[in-house]
Amino acid sequence: MIRFGLGLVIILAGVILAVSSRKREGAGHDEVLRSLGYKLAAVLCVAVGLFLFASTSFVIVGADEVGHLKKIYLGGAMKQGQVIAFDGENGPQARILSPGFHFSPFIRVVYSIEFMPVIDIAPGFCGKVVASDGMPLRSGQVFADEWPEDKFNDMLNAEYFLKNGGQKGAQLSVLKPGKYRINQYLFNVDARTPVKDIPAGFVGVVKSNVQQVKDDPNRIESVKTGLNLVAEVVPVGYKGVWKKVLMPGQYYLNDDAFKVIEFDTRIQTWEYSGGYHRRWIDLEISQEGQIQQKTREADIPMGKDVADMAIAVKVEGWEFPMDLRVLVQVSPEMAPYVVSSVGNIQEIEDDILTPTIRSVVRNVAGKSKVFDLIDKRNEIEDEIEAKIIPEGEKAWISIKEIRIGDVIIPPELLVSKQREQLAGQLKKTYEEEKIAQETRIETEKKRAMAEQQPILIAAQIEKDAAEFRKDAAKFLGEGEKMRLVEIAEGQKAQTEVLGQDRVLQLSMLKDILEAAKAKPEIVKVPTVLVQGTGQGYEGAAAVLGASNIMQVLSQQQKQTEGTKK
Repeated sequence: MIRFGLGLVIILAGVILAVSSRKREGAGHDEVLRSLGYKLAAVLCVAVGLFLFASTSFVIVGADEVGHLKKIYLGGAMKQGQVIAFDGENGPQARILSPGFHFSPFIRVVYSIEFMPVIDIAPGFCGKVVASDGMPLRSGQVFADEWPEDKFNDMLNAEYFLKNGGQKGAQLSVLKPGKYRINQYLFNVDARTPVKDIPAGFVGVVKSNVQQVKDDPNRIESVKTGLNLVAEVVPVGYKGVWKKVLMPGQYYLNDDAFKVIEFDTRIQTWEYSGGYHRRWIDLEISQEGQIQQKTREADIPMGKDVADMAIAVKVEGWEFPMDLRVLVQVSPEMAPYVVSSVGNIQEIEDDILTPTIRSVVRNVAGKSKVFDLIDKRNEIEDEIEAKIIPEGEKAWISIKEIRIGDVIIPPELLVSKQREQLAGQLKKTYEEEKIAQETRIETEKKRAMAEQQPILIAAQIEKDAAEFRKDAAKFLGEGEKMRLVEIAEGQKAQTEVLGQDRVLQLSMLKDILEAAKAKPEIVKVPTVLVQGTGQGYEGAAAVLGASNIMQVLSQQQKQTEGTKK
């Protein structure tokens, strides 16, 4: 409008200058120059005025901008309650200007133009939309109807939205990450709503504040358990807790319309431990080898993540704490019932199952004996588990396992057994040390024998050689004995054949020959001829000659003959 008025003024000024220049034509030289100056000024003013007029007829919109129009002139009044004009009325228009050049005669005169940045929704977020115009919401309706998926982009067009049943107020549909060139006179967008991300191991239980379909009471499921818990779940599209859960993933939801509760479906551990005063009686071995007792005590605090303190049980008149560990899990199908009945698993743990677990454990442990809690632990665990599992099912919780931890038995009951065990261990230790000592001695003996092995081998060889020589001598003696026996037998046989005197002569002759062989010098060449009588040694004397030997033999022969006579 300013450009239009300024252009009109400048054009009028140019016309006035042009008229003035015509009046000064035909005068003097100075007047001619002045007239020419007026004409040039008039032309310049008209040109500037026309440019200003033309600039009111086009608009240039930037790449990241949206042109919004407000009609000021030449339009009628909008209807009562109408905010956005879409049929030529004055006021904010449904029409917007996209990036680029737009020409329309006197558009800047008829409309007020406002440039706004495009809506940019970052990854990980979604945009909640509120419409300032449209059909009114139905009675009891809080959010506008969800936009059909195939008409979603059309509904972003303000004119289509207003002419095709778009409702005023908060929209159930949301804008996903991206850039949107929409009419911001109609749509107010909150782009800071985080996307709902359901992590692995969890499910999303949806609590809807919106009735999206026609209500049917027959489709509402109501369940009541023996623990006086009541759960109501509904199908998708109904107002209430949906029976169908959201599996792990990302979901673009209006968090004002849908409250999504992340529900842990992994196995969880409820631990009951700590919160009591504990005493010990320790056994020690003195220098004299005697068993001595020493008492100590301490306060056992509850851990940071435990469900509750240890469970106090009373067995055979003795009261003492007992640690317990319970593994539980809620299946995805049961999660909506837990949320509908009490809200979350923590409330079931604190208000329902923990008192039940304590009661069952006390009853089962109270029927047993003190040391059964240690010696028959598995049987007691199975009995507790069998009684608690049905109670968990009443609260839609699956009890996977129950395990007894430390049983804090009074030390007075344990000391006698500990003394017995310690004595047995000492005895066993003594026996093991004795065996170890014997083994060590045997090892040393074998090592010493291994080191003396060369000497032992030599001694053994010598021993074997001595025995061999002994056996050889024995065999030689026996051989000599047998030889002599055979010789005697032969001589006896010879005597029986030749006679004793002939045998004697042969023996003596043999001795003479052996002596002559040993000492040849005793043999002499005969110098005389000797003739014998045919008996005795005359023949031999003739061979050997007159020698001492012959004389000896002659004497022996004479002695023999004298003996015979």
